[in-house]
Amino acid sequence: MSLYTRLVSGLVFPAQERLKKHRSTELRKQLEASQYWPLERLDALRVQRLRALLTAAGEHVPYYRALFGTLGFDPTTVTRIEDLQRLPFLDKPTIRKHTDALKSEQAVGLARFNTGGSSGEPLIFYIGRERVSHDVAAKWRATRWWGVDIGDPEIVLWGSPIELTAQDRRRAWRDAVLRSTLLPAFDMSETKVAGFIRAIQHKRPKMLFGYPSAFAHIARQAAQYGIRLDGLGIKVAFVTSERLYPHQRELIERIFGCPVANGYGGRDAGFIAHQCPHGGMHLTHEDIIVEIVDSAGRPLGPGERGEIVVTHLATGDFPFIRYRTDDVGVLDDQPCACGRTLPLLKSIEGRSTDFIVARDGTVMHGLSLIYIVRDLPGIRQFKIVQESVDHTRFLLCTDGEFEPANRDKIVRDAQARLGATVRVDVELVDTIAAEASGKFRYVVSRVPIGEQRP
Repeated sequence: MSLYTRLVSGLVFPAQERLKKHRSTELRKQLEASQYWPLERLDALRVQRLRALLTAAGEHVPYYRALFGTLGFDPTTVTRIEDLQRLPFLDKPTIRKHTDALKSEQAVGLARFNTGGSSGEPLIFYIGRERVSHDVAAKWRATRWWGVDIGDPEIVLWGSPIELTAQDRRRAWRDAVLRSTLLPAFDMSETKVAGFIRAIQHKRPKMLFGYPSAFAHIARQAAQYGIRLDGLGIKVAFVTSERLYPHQRELIERIFGCPVANGYGGRDAGFIAHQCPHGGMHLTHEDIIVEIVDSAGRPLGPGERGEIVVTHLATGDFPFIRYRTDDVGVLDDQPCACGRTLPLLKSIEGRSTDFIVARDGTVMHGLSLIYIVRDLPGIRQFKIVQESVDHTRFLLCTDGEFEPANRDKIVRDAQARLGATVRVDVELVDTIAAEASGKFRYVVSRVPIGEQRP
């Protein structure tokens, strides 16, 4: 670590966090100790924090005060994590309907946030300083797993309006001090990507952070023009906010010459899990309780695929208790070779709308269709949209290597998976736009979500 990085991570950034009344530095130090605790000690901490969260919610949050009264639920009787199952799920429609009633009467300094709404109506919610402190600390801990730290040169490729509209002088000064360069992921045209490549070459960052689809797109264009990016000293590419596909990981690692570290979370659910250098996708176990449930809401065990439900233990100001993420994943019961005792997510399989429903009702991951087009010559970009169980569209951006006969092959292969009577349209387009948030989704299913829950 350079002297400058030690100065920024040890003095400058902690001072900034204290000015914001955030406890991120002390919490990061606590997390770096607790990541090696025995599971029994971790679970005792989690139960204690869960009981405190539920007690405070019952006393100071109007929505939960009314809910607990209706259920006859006494938070002080909580003695194990499984007691959460006595409470109903919190979903996005409920938050939209009861936004004000979900604010704690003791909350001070709440900040308004919203999700990007890439799969539907945006969700508006609020976050307090304690939640921010815990999420920053968790991300900071995971960053340091890879031998980089705040203050190392960084390229951030992002599309959230929250970040991209905050470019005032104070933010510009802060980014300069932290050596963080923000690039907008909304426009990924060939000209823009060429500019991003030049910025990366000039910056010579130690780390990258952003969407896997965006970095894979940059890597693909660099390879197309024979541009080497593997000698810049990049130590790690942190990717998040989208499903990371195996072909993206391979491409990014090969072109940038660095490992890819997958991260999972969101503004609403929090910083849920992050990959360590040994490959384990570690849960932020101290802060977040993760349940995997089936379509009927019943808890599932390790190795079973279901919807990810989270309870964030640092959300007393605006509680997220048994929050349905609409994401699909699998828990693991095996330890990681790194020695950390934090449990693992075995897989994160994307949003429930990343799953395709065949004509006979079979639910398949979108990869089953992605594999049809991913490696065909001449396809520069693609998107698959399932309009209904009877109609699926393949949107393709192609070049001169694409053979017209491949259109028929795509239709045949898709019908073999979806059903022989399903209408499959192959549409050649000039561009494929990202979502409003700047993210890119390879597969979108418009089949009602209730039919897709695994």
